[in-house]
Amino acid sequence: MTEASFTEAAMRDRLFLEARSYNSWSDRPLADDTVRAIYDLAKWGPTTANSNPGRFVFVRSPEAKARLLPHVSAGNVEKVRQAPCTVIIAGDVRFYELYPQLFPARDMRAAFEGKPAVIDDTVARSSTLQGAYLMIAARALGLDCGPMSGFDKPGTDAEFFPDGRWKSNFLCNLGYGTPDGLFPRNPRLSFDQACQDL
Repeated sequence: MTEASFTEAAMRDRLFLEARSYNSWSDRPLADDTVRAIYDLAKWGPTTANSNPGRFVFVRSPEAKARLLPHVSAGNVEKVRQAPCTVIIAGDVRFYELYPQLFPARDMRAAFEGKPAVIDDTVARSSTLQGAYLMIAARALGLDCGPMSGFDKPGTDAEFFPDGRWKSNFLCNLGYGTPDGLFPRNPRLSFDQACQDL
């Protein structure tokens, strides 16, 4: 096996085949430059018309964790408390205001402004994609992830985004996972169950 193919195989395993959703965490912190590196990789993933509505709040300090924990479902409280970082993956409902920067070749703002159904659809789809890119970026940098949907969105939004511009989508713990609390890996659907090749 060549060096290149070994590296490709190792990265494929790291990102997908060996990756798990972690429930418990070592106390090793995330360095500031690691947090920035995660975003600097994730930001390159495609979104609808380069809308980039995803917004990310890296909750790391004890004070910020104390604000988030009351809005987390009971089964996720200890996971959030223990993780060195919990990211609130959110979407900016006024993402189109940044189109002069993000799509300078055309006036894309007019395709979204004043169209709430189009805005909501774009934010839901693209911020979810960006959250997935964030997890893949974190794994590529040697971190583990623990995505969660068990939290009170209105409460979280009122606490962290009181102006209503950003709306939370899901949470993801980041750090260095420990095997405690890992369950046997559940199966996935086969190609024939999940796909059509026409």
